[in-house]
Parts: sequence; C-alpha cells; structure tokens
Amino acid sequence: MSEFMSQSQSQGSPQTANVVLQTKQLCKKFGGLTATDHVDFTLLEGARHALIGPNGAGKTTFVNQLSGVLLPTSGTVTMNGVDVTGWSVRQRARAGLGRTFQINQLFMDFTPLETIVLAITEREGTGWGVFRPVGSRSEYVDEAVELLKQLNLSDVIHARVGSLPYGKQRLLEIATAVACKPKVLLLDEPAAGVPEGERDQILDVVAALPASVALVLIEHDMDLVFRFAKRISVLVNGALFTEGTPEEIARDPRVKQVYLGEDEITHV
Repeated sequence: MSEFMSQSQSQGSPQTANVVLQTKQLCKKFGGLTATDHVDFTLLEGARHALIGPNGAGKTTFVNQLSGVLLPTSGTVTMNGVDVTGWSVRQRARAGLGRTFQINQLFMDFTPLETIVLAITEREGTGWGVFRPVGSRSEYVDEAVELLKQLNLSDVIHARVGSLPYGKQRLLEIATAVACKPKVLLLDEPAAGVPEGERDQILDVVAALPASVALVLIEHDMDLVFRFAKRISVLVNGALFTEGTPEEIARDPRVKQVYLGEDEITHV
C-alpha cells in the first residue's frame, strides 16, 4: 500500500490545529425564504467533519456558499484567516478549496488519465491542457497514473469515462479533486447513487485521503457518516441545530425527532 493510502486520519485539537475554514453569521435569502440562517461553522486542519440534516435543511446551499457557487446575503467566509466571502469558485480553488458534487462533473468522452492530467495542468497554471497530447508532460502523466492507482482506478485508466460503472465515476471525481491538492475538500454525497456493494470502497478511499486535508462530508447515509466523522454538524431549516461528536449526536433525542426515523441515528 502506498504512502498516500497509509496516512492516518487526524482530527487535531483546538489547541494545536489551525482553523482552515470558518463562517460567521452566514445567511442566504431567496426572496422571503431564508435558506441559510446565521450559521457559525469552524473547520480545523485535518478535520473529518460531517454535515447532516433532513431534506430541505439547507446543506447544499450552505456548501455552495463555502465553495463560492453562491454568494451569501450576509455574513462571512474565511479561509486560513483570509476573508474570501466575495471570491469566485476558481479563486477559492486556487487557495486550496476542493469540492465534489452530488452529480458528477466529469467529461464523459475523456479517459481517467486525461481527466487527471487536465486537473494537474489547471493546478499548475500551465493551461490549455485539453488541447495538448496527454503525454506531452511526462511528470504530469506519472503523477496522474500514481493517483489513479492509489484510488483503485488503475484498471480503467484508458477507458472512456462515460463507459465506467457509476462507482468508478464517483471515485474519479474524488481523484480529480485530490489532484488539485486541496487543503479543504467538500464531499457532497460521494456515495449517492452508488450500488451498495461499492459504497465501502468509496468510504475506504475517502478515509485514506491525506491526514493534512480537512474533509467535510455531506451525506444522508448515516452508516457512512458515523464511520467517517470525528465531528458532526446538524442543519435544520438552514440553521445550525446542534454539533458534537458522533456519540453525542447519536444520543441526542432532538436529532432523532428531527429525522423522524430513530433507527437512522442509532449506529454508534
């Protein structure tokens, strides 16, 4: 197993870990609807943090503001102490914020190798990666091959992305985000639509991501959440309902009531 895949998870502690992402009083309104309601959120370096909540809780809207897809109505977003509230998606990505989406954002006619090399050229600012032969920068190809190997994609390296099983596509999207070497990675339901038998593989890959990268998992599958997270935030009606360790969240009767399905949060 490679060094990449053997690194251990690290949550860190408030005394030793740096704050890499933070929101203060973050609000987003669409007309008379408040989708994000004065959310204070702090993410530490190396965190393994899950964001959960019932349907319509505002999770995706909140993450869209973290990544720059949406600008807040009020409040602030900071990265490593720098106010990035008005920054674009591209600016935040260059500052170290990566993201996957509920629906794959992949080029279906590319191969996985071409996809990762393109991500690396974007990261390095060399540009025009789409129009260059994939082998024109051997160091990029070598890095891409190694990353695909580490994320269990070496067997499909030259296949057309559109022909891959959905679980492999999800892994490729994670690989694409990792290729950008983010400091913070937002994983928006990485197992959504993935067959049951392939979900463990995705969780294993996520769990083995570098310990220095702070991960935020947005997920409905409570099995995945409790196996992954060291800390959990619960959103309800756009507001931060509660936050704590998986054990604290699992024992909280208010969270059980919110989910209306107590068996969903009894896995700890």
